Amino acid sequence: MYLARHGETEWSRSGRHTGRTDLPLTTEGEAQARALGARLAAMTFDAVLSSPLQRAVCTAEIAGYVHPRLTPLLREVDYGDYEGITSKEIRARNPDWQLYRDGCPGGETPEQIYTRATEFIRLCETIDGRVLAFGHGHILRAVAVAWVRLHITAAAGFQLDVATLNRLHDDPDHGRLIGMWNAP
Repeated sequence: MYLARHGETEWSRSGRHTGRTDLPLTTEGEAQARALGARLAAMTFDAVLSSPLQRAVCTAEIAGYVHPRLTPLLREVDYGDYEGITSKEIRARNPDWQLYRDGCPGGETPEQIYTRATEFIRLCETIDGRVLAFGHGHILRAVAVAWVRLHITAAAGFQLDVATLNRLHDDPDHGRLIGMWNAP
């Protein structure tokens, strides 16, 4: 399974939490999607999935995958009251806040995030062959830790930049592995 984070948006550039707000890619984000497409061009996939939010769908389309199968399981985390503000602003109110430990008031809990990530993995396991999925930073981190059966709080230790590629796979000798992470 390959996971691709969408290209840059105005809010990702400024560090604002972008959950359910449906923002377009910036010009730079479009260029990042083209570069991601060039990297993926030599690979073949049996299924291409995407979050229904335009920043993920546009990244997929610009990268050359014009009709990805949309799944709400790949939507970004629901930040609730923290939508559109930065971690610094959140920590001014709640100095010890951590997304994967505390969740967001009015949004998703860590347990809900992990459950959704696990459901996405189960969906991928029903697909015969190689999967490419376009999504968002925080949900894709949750998918990675669920894949290797770590606690959701471990996702805080996974940096995931825009327009990067990640690979999760089963190894016959070692089980579930993260074979590549945050690769430009």
